[in-house]
Amino acid sequence: MPSTPVLVASASLLLAVLVWLRKPKASTASLPPGPKPIPVLGNVRDLTAKELWLPALQWAKDYGDVVYLHVLGQGLVFLNSPEAAFELLDKRGGIYSDKPQLVMTGELCGCKNMVAFTSYGDQSKRQRRLMHKAFGMQAIPAYYPLLQTETLAFLRRLAADPSKYESHTRRYAGGLTLSVVYGYEAKSNEDRFLQLAEECVDLLANHIASGGGIWPVDIIPALQYLPDWVPGAGFKRKARKWKAKMEEFVEKPYEFVKNSMTSGDYKPSFCSTLLEDEKSKGTESFEFDLKWTANSMYSASGDTTITTVCHFIMAMLSYPEVLMKAQKEIDNVVGTDRLPTIADRDSLPYIQAVMSESLRWGVPVPLNLPHRLMEDDVYKGMHIPKGSLVFGNIWAITRDERIYPDPEEFKPERFLEEVDAETARRRDPKNYVFGFGRRRCPGANLVDSSVWLLIASIIATMNITNTVDEKGRTIEPKYVFDNFIFRTPNSFKCDIRPRSEKALELIRQSEFAY
Repeated sequence: MPSTPVLVASASLLLAVLVWLRKPKASTASLPPGPKPIPVLGNVRDLTAKELWLPALQWAKDYGDVVYLHVLGQGLVFLNSPEAAFELLDKRGGIYSDKPQLVMTGELCGCKNMVAFTSYGDQSKRQRRLMHKAFGMQAIPAYYPLLQTETLAFLRRLAADPSKYESHTRRYAGGLTLSVVYGYEAKSNEDRFLQLAEECVDLLANHIASGGGIWPVDIIPALQYLPDWVPGAGFKRKARKWKAKMEEFVEKPYEFVKNSMTSGDYKPSFCSTLLEDEKSKGTESFEFDLKWTANSMYSASGDTTITTVCHFIMAMLSYPEVLMKAQKEIDNVVGTDRLPTIADRDSLPYIQAVMSESLRWGVPVPLNLPHRLMEDDVYKGMHIPKGSLVFGNIWAITRDERIYPDPEEFKPERFLEEVDAETARRRDPKNYVFGFGRRRCPGANLVDSSVWLLIASIIATMNITNTVDEKGRTIEPKYVFDNFIFRTPNSFKCDIRPRSEKALELIRQSEFAY
């Protein structure tokens, strides 16, 4: 007799086949090109849970600007050029701005109200308006003093223990966001909110939404009603545990703000400012939207900052001449008696080029988060079916030799060439790496300012070289990418130390010189 697990697996497969066969089929004659699927299962063999952007780049080369795959009839569309991404995700954003309704991530793990997973509609629009108040371009200058203070604290920690550069960067990104959003000051790397936030972001990227976030229960929603004791229902036990942790991440920092405001001992923040403004409005959904929007801001900016800084360090190890040239520019423009500030940005074009190349070369989220098409559409004669999950293939765009010659090379100079406005727009990686359309990363403006200041300050004060063994031989770092969504490298060995005693003295100052 077949075992129970075999019976469950067979029944699940049979149900999947029936669901697939009963779906209304649009004509496949004009679907975009893509790898050849196998019957029923589709392109399941072509997908990888880890570094999916690597085969997606090859698909772009093999099949062109738009590539189509499917898994059990669920369409997956990859947009591999600026033209395709801008036309569909930006200009046609009204039908491309929904998010996939994932049972595991949304319902079972309790993430359906996070900005990244909210369906397109009234709630998502309310959340975006709240985020715009916090992270819109006009709001960013108010954060400059905080950026300066947090950057200096980061430099001190880096000078004291350079081997923990990744931990210091996480502390910087997390502490900055907690301060901006909740008015909360993290006291150490072991801070309760920092640890809670890190745990939840890791759950999202490497467990809940790993491999694109598609679980069997998303294909066969009826699986969510399986009794816990049935073999194969372990995902439900995981989901309950993860949901409790995610809800704690939403509630606890928000409770801190509310309690601080009640006692009168609080720092102005995104939450406190909006709570004060809302006293006379009293909309029923306001606090619900606010606490979920506030929670979403951590993920919106933290990992992008960490990933970009790590890739900047990787680049300096491989291209030491870039670091020397950047240091020379800062020495000539800023001098060696103070640290760079945001006010210096327009006077440091090479530093800006280094940051732009770090974004392009590193690509924090290579495939972005998928959009969901809300109705059938046609692009250049190709039929894109309703319900397809649409990925902006940022990795392919930033590796396109037509836009970036020698794309694998780290070349800041490419952004200093004099070109026409349209070419400059196509080359600017900020138009890609933060996503597209109405789902563009709402933390982009804060990340842009904070990462620039962080990179400029590291260049001004630190030398970055490979480590050497006891015989003086260079140890080549090994780069491993285990994160399923962000292209964040695991920790790698490098030698970071102050450029001089004078640089160290600048780091020890109590504040930036203005």
